Amino acid sequence: MHTGENHSQCKVCQKSFRRKSYLTEHMRIHTVEKPFQCSECQKSFRVKASLYQHALTHSVEKHYQCSECPKHFKLKSLLTAHVRFHTGEKPYQCSECQKCFSDKKRLTKHTRTHTWVKRYQCTECDTCFSEKSSLTQHIRTHTGEKPYQCSECHKCFRQKSNLTEHIKIHTGEKPYQCSECLICVRQKRDLTQHIRIHTGEKPYQCSECHKCFSQKSHLTVHIRIHTGEKPYQCSECQICFSLKSSLTKHIQIHTGEKPYQCSECQICFSLKSSLTQHIKIHTGEKPYHAPNAKNVSAKNLILLNM
Repeated sequence: MHTGENHSQCKVCQKSFRRKSYLTEHMRIHTVEKPFQCSECQKSFRVKASLYQHALTHSVEKHYQCSECPKHFKLKSLLTAHVRFHTGEKPYQCSECQKCFSDKKRLTKHTRTHTWVKRYQCTECDTCFSEKSSLTQHIRTHTGEKPYQCSECHKCFRQKSNLTEHIKIHTGEKPYQCSECLICVRQKRDLTQHIRIHTGEKPYQCSECHKCFSQKSHLTVHIRIHTGEKPYQCSECQICFSLKSSLTKHIQIHTGEKPYQCSECQICFSLKSSLTQHIKIHTGEKPYHAPNAKNVSAKNLILLNM
C-alpha cells in the first residue's frame, strides 16, 4: 500500500534518490559510517566501490606518468587530478559560494562547511570541526604530537601533507613553474604568490585603512598596527612584540649572541643590518648622511653599529 511518503528521500537534507540503496549509501555521509575496511591498511570507506578502487593502490604498479614532472600514479584518475595542479584547472565549483576545486573530493569536503553541523569538539579549547580527521589534526597542536618523520633529517610533522612538502627540500623537486620567468618552486601556493609579482595583484585588503597586500600573512601582520596586538612575548623581561623576528632579535640582548661577523675585522654584531652598515666603513661608502654631524671617526661608527 502506498502512503505517498517518499521512502527514497533523505530526511536530513531532503535530497531524493531513485533507489533505496542509493539513499542508504547517502545516509552514511550524515552518520559518518564507513563499513568497508581495507585489510591492508585498515582505511575505511562509505561505499564498497571506493574500497575496491583503493585496494588497487596496494597491488597495481604505477603505469601512469605525468608529462610535466617525474611523478607516477597507479590510477589514470589520479594522474588526471594531478595534472590539474600544473594547468591550474579547477572544474568543480561550489554552488553556495562559487569557490572552485581541482577534484571532486575537495569540493565534497568543502561543501560540508555549508551543510554540516560541527559535531566534533576539542575538549581542550572547545573549537568544533565538521570532520573527525580535522579534529585529530587540531588536537596535535595541544599534545605536540608529530607522528610523521622525515627519513633524511628526522624532522617531524603533525600532518602528512607537511612532510610531503618538506621532502622536496631533500629531493630538490620543484614541480611548479612560472610561465612568465620560468622560475620553479616547490609548492603551488608559492607559485600563486610569485605570480602576483608579475600581475601586481594584491587581493588582501585591510578593512581599516584599505591598504592592499599580495599575501594574507602580510595583511595579518599589518592589522596589528591598528589593533596594537603583540602576540610574541620575551620570557626574560615580558616585553611583547608584533613580529616573531623582532622577538628573535630582542632575545639576543639577553643571550649576548652576536651571530653576524665582519669578514674584514672580525667584529661581531647582533643584527644583520648593523653588520651591513659597518661594512660600509671598509668599502668607503658613507653609511648614512648626517648634515649636522661634522666629524665622525671610524671608531665611533663601529661603536654606533655594535
